Amino acid sequence: MKKISLIALAFIATLFTISCENEETFVDNNTVTNADPNFRVTTANGNTASQRASYDEPCMTTNLIAGQNHIVGTVSVDFDGVDLIITYTTNADWSIQATHLSIGNCAEQTIPTTGSGNPKIGHFEHSTTHNPDVDVVTYYIDSAALTENYCFAAHAEVNGPTGGETAWAEGTDFDGNSWAMYVEALLSDCNVDDPGNDR
Repeated sequence: MKKISLIALAFIATLFTISCENEETFVDNNTVTNADPNFRVTTANGNTASQRASYDEPCMTTNLIAGQNHIVGTVSVDFDGVDLIITYTTNADWSIQATHLSIGNCAEQTIPTTGSGNPKIGHFEHSTTHNPDVDVVTYYIDSAALTENYCFAAHAEVNGPTGGETAWAEGTDFDGNSWAMYVEALLSDCNVDDPGNDR
């Protein structure tokens, strides 16, 4: 009887330990890791035009570069008045196996890096994995958590004609010796209340 009680107690302790780790959500065979409650993510395949959550044109778009040389898609930024919306979209021959996103205020240098200035992808606050691959991954981040000048690093693992590659949203090089990049932007560039903004 004592042996059964000890096994039951060990089982409950294991469940408690697992529940205290980063929240993970499973959607089909896709996994979303969420270290921040002001965050959500969606995915899509096929025709992406109808999947966009806000406007006809994003307020900012940059290339998604794989293997340092291939433009495999785009990373766009939108704002719906509450959430900042960051969308990875691949071109026809490419697909997304995983994404990692770190975002924060530029002045605070919130993107995790090593002592030598390379990004620590495994420490990014948000990530997804996809099986099977997807064409679009969209992150929604509460803009109240950001200041006017924000930075983000958008990393992806993609598959295409040249095989599996690592990819980054095109922007400014990190200080380290890798080719990783981050993007610096302003919330006011996506101001939906600006009379001069026709979106």
